[in-house]
Formats: sequence, C-alpha cells, structure tokens
Amino acid sequence: MVLPVLVMFAMALVWGLLVVAAQIQCVDAARMGARAAARQDPADAVVQVTRDTAPRGARVTVGREGDQVHVVVVAKPPVLSGLPFEVREEAVAAAEETVGEGRAGP
Repeated sequence: MVLPVLVMFAMALVWGLLVVAAQIQCVDAARMGARAAARQDPADAVVQVTRDTAPRGARVTVGREGDQVHVVVVAKPPVLSGLPFEVREEAVAAAEETVGEGRAGP
C-alpha cells in the first residue's frame, strides 16, 4: 500500500519540477523577446528568438503600447499536458527610440 503512494508522490514531485523548469524557460524567452523588440528588431526575428528559448509548442505574442513593447509566452507544461494548466509569462521593455527622451542633457 505504501509503495504506490510513494511512487505517485515521486511522480508529482518530478512533474512539479518540470513545471518550474517550463516557467523559467518562459521567463527567459519573454525577456529575450522583449529585449529584441525594444531594439526594433523585425517582428519575425523577435518571435523566432522568443520561440527558440521558450518551451516546445509555446505561443508567443508580441505587442506595443505607446513606448513599451510587451512579449507574452504561454506554454503547456510537459508530461500530463492534457491538464487544463498553462504556464504564462510576460515581459515589458521600453522601446529604444524612446529611452532618454525628455531628459535635459548637460
């Protein structure tokens, strides 16, 4: 009776670690995409850089509001992907053409 419970507990721990790893990958991917978008890289290049870093099968959304770029990465965690659970991360960066505008220079 104890052995099946321990196996299930171990599987839950492994799945939890995989979810955390996917979350970290989404954070890194969103940050890289936001940096690329802030540098005014072409939209296709921004999406490609983000997807290269994101977990497999992740959805990437790139947008702009005023002087800020937004990159959102949404992925399903590996293993047990049939569950209605997603990992989502968003990064925001100031577009380079607007950084430093409005400051009085020496």
